[in-house]
Amino acid sequence: MEERTLGRTGRPVSVVGLGTWQLGGDWGEVSEGEAVRLLSAAHGAGVTFLDTADVYGDGRSEALIGAYLAGLDGPRPFVATKMGRREAQIPENYSWDNFRRWNDRSREKLGMETLDLVQLHCPPTPVYADQRVYDALDRMVDEGRISHYGVSVETCAEALTAMERPNVASVQIILNIFRQKPLDEVLPTALARGVGIIARVPLASGLLSGRYTATTTFGPTDHRTYNRRGEAFDVGETFAGVDYEDGVRAAAEFTTLARELGPEGATPAQVALRWIIDRPGVTTVIPGARDSQQALGNAGAAALPALGEDLERALAGLYDRWFRAAIHDRW
Repeated sequence: MEERTLGRTGRPVSVVGLGTWQLGGDWGEVSEGEAVRLLSAAHGAGVTFLDTADVYGDGRSEALIGAYLAGLDGPRPFVATKMGRREAQIPENYSWDNFRRWNDRSREKLGMETLDLVQLHCPPTPVYADQRVYDALDRMVDEGRISHYGVSVETCAEALTAMERPNVASVQIILNIFRQKPLDEVLPTALARGVGIIARVPLASGLLSGRYTATTTFGPTDHRTYNRRGEAFDVGETFAGVDYEDGVRAAAEFTTLARELGPEGATPAQVALRWIIDRPGVTTVIPGARDSQQALGNAGAAALPALGEDLERALAGLYDRWFRAAIHDRW
């Protein structure tokens, strides 16, 4: 699989990574056995970048990854985790003492003395401009607790603020066919400054797989049920913040375009992932997977050719008609 350098880390990672929110919950139950199988399938398909967080299943995702890594022979994937969302979201909680405590917990669960990359997990907006926060993160690097740090953001403005700091290695941001604002400033700025871009929610919580209808239901523990209006966290994390019914209709149009104009044999999900890979400035895209077949299908997007001009124009028009007015300026 193609690899790209992850910004200021200097480390190569696969253009398709694996998001592991599913291993912690909030998408329905994934058994420990299935978690191992999908991690193994993804790694075997060339995925060398895993993204997790201390809040996913209150550490379950990190622990499952740690157990998988402990059993590996040979090179292991690059592991990015996140911290901060397990406690009240107030700027005062983003302190050295808490960073050290959160970091100790993640290091133990992942079984790693030095974490590859730790990202602030969508903290309150003032945190991105607080020099004390970056001083604490620099101290964590100096002490050998982490090799690099980055940020995960909700808004483009937060991303641009963070990229002004010289040691921010990467920015994780929502980017997909239904959420195109990062193309305006964030990706060009990242490319110019050598900051890695990790694209999350690439399939708009599954909408871009083309499998959902207006009557599709999700389990009670699935965020697509309990956070549809932002009841638990930023609504942009669920269906990329688009209205579900509009998303279903737009996804049906996308599916038709993908099948008519996309690479032969490619699934709609693979076309959606390839679109992200093709954006200048993107380092890696991190679709989730609930089983090994999904993981293998996602990895297959890296082998597709670049999308043609006709499809590119059609997808730009789809966004303009369905979502630009509704969400472009929101995040």
